[in-house]
Amino acid sequence: MNAIQVISLTLLSVLAASAQVIMPGRCPQTGVQEDFDTARYLGKWFDIQRLPHTFQKGECCTATYSLQSPGVVAVLNSELLSDGTISSINGSATAKDPSEPAKLQVSFFENAPPAPYWVLSTDYENYSLVYSCTDLGVLHFDFAWIMSREPTLSEETLGELHGILSSMGVSVHKLLTTDQSEATCSSMSL
Repeated sequence: MNAIQVISLTLLSVLAASAQVIMPGRCPQTGVQEDFDTARYLGKWFDIQRLPHTFQKGECCTATYSLQSPGVVAVLNSELLSDGTISSINGSATAKDPSEPAKLQVSFFENAPPAPYWVLSTDYENYSLVYSCTDLGVLHFDFAWIMSREPTLSEETLGELHGILSSMGVSVHKLLTTDQSEATCSSMSL
């Protein structure tokens, strides 16, 4: 084994242990929502399903988007942790290229590089399918979220969104379903 293979295997082992979804090759090329309307996308979204990752561990997850300033969307992500506390983080999102407004870059930490946040599909009133990918050259991390304006989403819509992800090579069998039940999430609305 050469040094790059050893480093890659070590990195893969560490990342696999942290429940990230790691895939071989580069990030897939994919289309995004045509004629994306940021103003219609603003508001509260409930996390229905997501690929596992290290920065979101709770249930009752929501994302709330509001206009921070022209061209800048404020992001508030909240979740209920297993110890009963509510964890929230603020960030901002901007379109890197105004001609592709569905390809946002989101930042949560001042000195960290922004992460892609691509809206693949949305009807603005019921569902949103978001994809993000971090390219490591020979490997990439997949991130995906299926969100809804309500705490539930129809099986038919889930199936359609799974189809979009599958066509890109995303491992839909690894999607986690977020508990959005009233019994679990009642403390989030306090």
